[in-house]
Amino acid sequence: MKLEALPGDVHLTYCTNIHAGESWPDICASLDAHVPAIKAAVAPDCPLGIGLRLSGEAAARARKPDALAAFRDQLDALGAYVFTINAFPFGPFHGVRVKEDVYLPDWRSAARVGFTADSAAVLAAILPAGIDGSISTVPGAFKPNGRAEGAIDEMATNIIRAVADLATIERRTGKRISLALEPEPCCFLETVDESIAFFEDILLRPKTVGGLMTAMDIDRAGAELLVRRHLGICYDVCHGAVEYEDPVAALERLRNAGISVPKIQLSAAIRLPSMTGDLVDPVMRFNDGVYLHQTVVRGAGGLTRYADLPDAVAAFRDGRADGEWRIHCHVPVFLADLGDIGSTHSDLAAVLAAVRDRHVSSHLEVETYTWDVLPEKLRTGSKASDIAREIEFCAKQLVG
Repeated sequence: MKLEALPGDVHLTYCTNIHAGESWPDICASLDAHVPAIKAAVAPDCPLGIGLRLSGEAAARARKPDALAAFRDQLDALGAYVFTINAFPFGPFHGVRVKEDVYLPDWRSAARVGFTADSAAVLAAILPAGIDGSISTVPGAFKPNGRAEGAIDEMATNIIRAVADLATIERRTGKRISLALEPEPCCFLETVDESIAFFEDILLRPKTVGGLMTAMDIDRAGAELLVRRHLGICYDVCHGAVEYEDPVAALERLRNAGISVPKIQLSAAIRLPSMTGDLVDPVMRFNDGVYLHQTVVRGAGGLTRYADLPDAVAAFRDGRADGEWRIHCHVPVFLADLGDIGSTHSDLAAVLAAVRDRHVSSHLEVETYTWDVLPEKLRTGSKASDIAREIEFCAKQLVG
């Protein structure tokens, strides 16, 4: 929903990646099943913004004219609009092992370019007049794949192809859409500093923007402007917290580097100020077997990263992972206390204050996609009521 009390064009929503469904008909059915109750709770008298998650299969189907026409009618009936798309997971995201496969196809692949183009075509067709759009996406690749020979050049070339597509859409339709790379632990881009370096050292170099200059018939300065206009960072607060970033300082560094933040994902991670043996069992209850739970341990020697929670637990039992733990598991944003363990709730509060006091991003998306796999005691009501409670919490922090 548009936050009228804040200056600028700020929209708050939740991401529909919480709802199972990979086909386009299933995604549409999930909206009919869940959106009315959420809208009644948080936006009864105004349109409800939706952060739409599309799979590769759904995006290819949804961009067809008949599907778009039916979807516009559905949104009108729901009293809703879409301003941002989550085009991160290409394949199944619920009910099966996701883990590191969530990044595939990554930005080395033409399939990722095509998926993004399909998503952009959908968003351009349904985006309300006067509102910019955003698409969040994989941060390049999973770290080992991003280090493969030739991978950096392949990713950069394909990302620039996506920028050219978005620039062409704006020329044709007047709709501005930004692609937002989403840094994540153990990925090619996992910190803000790595993201800034990728922009400055790779994406904006003459070799990379040359293709954009040719495609759009512009000079190098014009190409750099288009990159900065249509490409930015999706800052996920959970991910930044796992990396021990100061989120407000990180957002400021992006601003100072001239890199936009089209979307902020409002989320919280698990935090253990000091790992102990009696916390192993409570923590392992979050090891759902579906998602990667990257874990970063801050000890006497600095930060040590583990690609998944069981790896960190094994290291702890071996005496190699003492210290503070932060775990990539999206936990309810309105809960500062999770019982035996804590969360990075304070990082989220700091970001919400920064959004309130200065314009750091126009798109705010609550992204607790883990409701189906969280321990039972953390589920406070129905899925719709929990989602509404998260939106209401963030709205209250933003506008009072």
